[in-house]
Amino acid sequence: MADEPNYKVEGAILSIGQVEKRSGVAASALRFYEKKGLITSTRNAGGQRRYFREVLRRVAVIKAAQRLGMPLEDIAAAFSALPDGRTPTVEDWHNLSTRWRSQLDERIERLQLLRDQLDDCIGCGCLSLKACPLRNPHDIAGEGSQGASLFETMHNEEGGS
Repeated sequence: MADEPNYKVEGAILSIGQVEKRSGVAASALRFYEKKGLITSTRNAGGQRRYFREVLRRVAVIKAAQRLGMPLEDIAAAFSALPDGRTPTVEDWHNLSTRWRSQLDERIERLQLLRDQLDDCIGCGCLSLKACPLRNPHDIAGEGSQGASLFETMHNEEGGS
């Protein structure tokens, strides 16, 4: 749009459309990130969102962390540790990635275990057998219920997924 400032100009304030174009992240996702406290904006006289250029680095960190499988809650917690919500530096990114390393190692281990156990499930079809490592590990459901649907309810109440 001709009346909006050029985002290539040093120190420019970016519209949501410009951030969308530069970051490749949809405006709806940017608004969602803002609602979750991951990024911030100011408002112009017309009430439209405006972002400082530094938001581009923050959005890049969010997207990189999401590609690693990090939930937004973990990303927000890591960002909250930054002074005054400033844009992460290279050192900050190193600290964030170190913080996430153990979580990623655990996730990799679970995924490898899942991959190795999938052969036992091919052709099973029920996913509720006592031996099923996917839906009923160690026959947890057998301890207090009967059936996979009840197990799903129990598992969710216990904070599982």
